[in-house]
Amino acid sequence: VQLQASGGGLVQAGGSLRLSCQASGRTFSNAAMGWFRQAPGKERDFVSAVTWNGYTYYADSAKGRFTISRDNAKNTVYLQMDNLKPEDTAVYYCAARRIFYTSSKSSDYEYWGQGTQVTVSS
Repeated sequence: VQLQASGGGLVQAGGSLRLSCQASGRTFSNAAMGWFRQAPGKERDFVSAVTWNGYTYYADSAKGRFTISRDNAKNTVYLQMDNLKPEDTAVYYCAARRIFYTSSKSSDYEYWGQGTQVTVSS
């Protein structure tokens, strides 16, 4: 699976961004997909994940503000981010697992996109 993330940018606090992750290669529809983020000098943290059939999971920091979704027909997973805060500033990575169970551990994901920068100004 090859993953291409896009949609990052610079936004003011309280604004919104929608990240997209286009998958190609082996079957996407059976894969669990996740979003992680990494701020400078910090570890890569779990943000959200979605199972092959649409069950969603969120980090506490994302609950109520972010929404993950997927369109298997388009081989794409999305992360809608609303009410963004400066502490959301990071490089956001999409990831895929070979199996359909999600995980909040980055080491459980075999495939990674290149990352897209999200910067939230105060």
